[in-house]
Amino acid sequence: MSDSLKHGFKRPPEQQAIRDKCFHPSGAFVEFPIEDVEASIPERFEKIVRLYPDRLAVKMGDRALTYAELNRAANRIARAILAKQSKLNEPTALFFEHGIEVIAAIFGALKAGKFYLALDTSFPLERITYLLEDSQAGLIVTNDGNRDLANALINDARPLLNIDEIDDSFSSDNLNLCVSPDDKTTITYTSGSTGTPKGVVETHRYRLHDSMIHTNEIHFSVNDRLSLLHCVSFASAHIQLTRSLLNGASLFPFDIKSEGVQGLIKWLQEKQITVLHAPVALFRQLADLLSVEKPLPYLRLIHLSGAAITHLDFNLYKMNLPPEILLAFHMGTTEAGGIGSAVVDQSFCFPQEGTPIGYPYEGKKVLLLDEDGHEVAPNHFGELAIKSRYLALGYWRKPELTRAKFLPDPSGGDQRIYLTGDLGRMMADGVLIHLGRKDFMVKIRGYRVELAEIEKVLQAHPQVRDAGVVAWDRELGEKYLVAYIVPREDPAPTINDLFDFLTGKLPDYMIPSAFQYLETLPLTNGKLNRAVLPKIGGKRPDLSQPYVLPLSAVEQQLVELWAEVLSLNQIGIHDNFFDLGGHSLAATRIVSLVLKQFQLEIPLRSLFESPTIAQMGEVIAEYQGKQIDVEKLDRLLTEIETMTESEAQKLVALRKKQNRPSAI
Repeated sequence: MSDSLKHGFKRPPEQQAIRDKCFHPSGAFVEFPIEDVEASIPERFEKIVRLYPDRLAVKMGDRALTYAELNRAANRIARAILAKQSKLNEPTALFFEHGIEVIAAIFGALKAGKFYLALDTSFPLERITYLLEDSQAGLIVTNDGNRDLANALINDARPLLNIDEIDDSFSSDNLNLCVSPDDKTTITYTSGSTGTPKGVVETHRYRLHDSMIHTNEIHFSVNDRLSLLHCVSFASAHIQLTRSLLNGASLFPFDIKSEGVQGLIKWLQEKQITVLHAPVALFRQLADLLSVEKPLPYLRLIHLSGAAITHLDFNLYKMNLPPEILLAFHMGTTEAGGIGSAVVDQSFCFPQEGTPIGYPYEGKKVLLLDEDGHEVAPNHFGELAIKSRYLALGYWRKPELTRAKFLPDPSGGDQRIYLTGDLGRMMADGVLIHLGRKDFMVKIRGYRVELAEIEKVLQAHPQVRDAGVVAWDRELGEKYLVAYIVPREDPAPTINDLFDFLTGKLPDYMIPSAFQYLETLPLTNGKLNRAVLPKIGGKRPDLSQPYVLPLSAVEQQLVELWAEVLSLNQIGIHDNFFDLGGHSLAATRIVSLVLKQFQLEIPLRSLFESPTIAQMGEVIAEYQGKQIDVEKLDRLLTEIETMTESEAQKLVALRKKQNRPSAI
């Protein structure tokens, strides 16, 4: 059956022509059959191992495993797990850093008939403890590098398995356990609307179907070499794991947090990566770097996810990448898996309104519903609902929420309907357009964040009476979080207190960039009305220091540069950059503009450590009149324009040296 008929509409000829080009040059693609969806992940993986035992499966740094070696390692881990925890189909926690060990542990847990919870070792201990307790994981699997922290977490409450201590008595042969496609595979926690994280439970059928549609859409083959940038605690990593290792391709984990974008470029070239799966925010930095770096001769496709793709992103792709590299984008949710996607080239016509999702996947019928749950007329917008038999099982230990979001098919049968909370429209040619969220779940740096979870943590602060959180739009299509605080009494908690309180409880992407104090929160029918909270921008915040006009031509020029980046109409020379709502990436733009405008060879750290106009003016005055090396200045500009957020934070010592986020 043709791809178009599977989806119930005819794709435009140009889209089908592009997909026909989306193959590895070797032409070695083998279709993922629907029959394999009605199996289990270990069964499909072992099939691939039999076909390609000596092919490279996974490589990171100097360590590499073939498919046969990865399979043997997973089998031994599976038997060690069963020795500690003999019952099948129960949760097991995996506590590893990014790398090969956690991949072997994932397949080991699945081969043992378990379902797993992948814990991010960088998360605050309080959050990890909550996830452990909520998941009811009876065993923690870890390695030497994380054993001490894992021991501290369990406090003798549950057994621990260190895979580096598994002895030779455990066989490396396949276990051949009977695993059903309906059995659970993993619990993936997302930010929860009730104020606590909620776990989404996947099954083997769900994950295998998602692997099938991604495989057959992008035509992965044994000759492809895929990147793995996402931590395995997030759903995007599961996609990469299965669509590579269930197809005989090679998977290359990369630690983007420590290596940065410059390291990524070199790594892509050295490892001959053919398919790069990247968050949109990272792609923006990568595309800028590619404009001054050598092209990537092996890369055939870039797959973007984690946030809505904008017109800016598509223009970056057109301007900075060679035409032979294709661009793929898709929309999916942890609950429904992939919903739709498209593969495009530089001739693609980006829509004027909304964000393109692409074309619905095989086995996923997209419904657009009005407020009463009825389907809307063609070309009208409504809530995206997904009807399929390939949905997640539901929410872990939350039956009421599962019933509210996963509806039975009114016509009967084994399909269900998942209400996404997203708004969209379907165009005449079948392409889906995303028009935003129906509720208040937002994407921050590619992560799903429920604002209520942050509010609940803030409300637990002893000096906070009430709190509301809003995600405001920032330049380049990004969003940033602002917390509105109602103090219990004077004095109000300091910004330092609030930040320190949140740091121990939430991941960094969930910590607001700015705080504003209010006497009361605006309510409508007893609920927080986020729409009327005062938006930041334009007006200078009420700061403790008085407004002071610029005193020199240099200070006046700096005021104009800062105003452009911060979108403010008034800036005093003693105002702190971060108190004005600045952040580390905005600081990189300020520094880049300063270097270009003043044409001075100034050490980057000196500029980053000057958080006021007056201080930055003094640094500029110190270097004026000195001879510059044009090549060195160009290198400085390249360094700052390709800097990652973590690198920028180190230079500004954000919330460390300044010891506060922006206070409004």
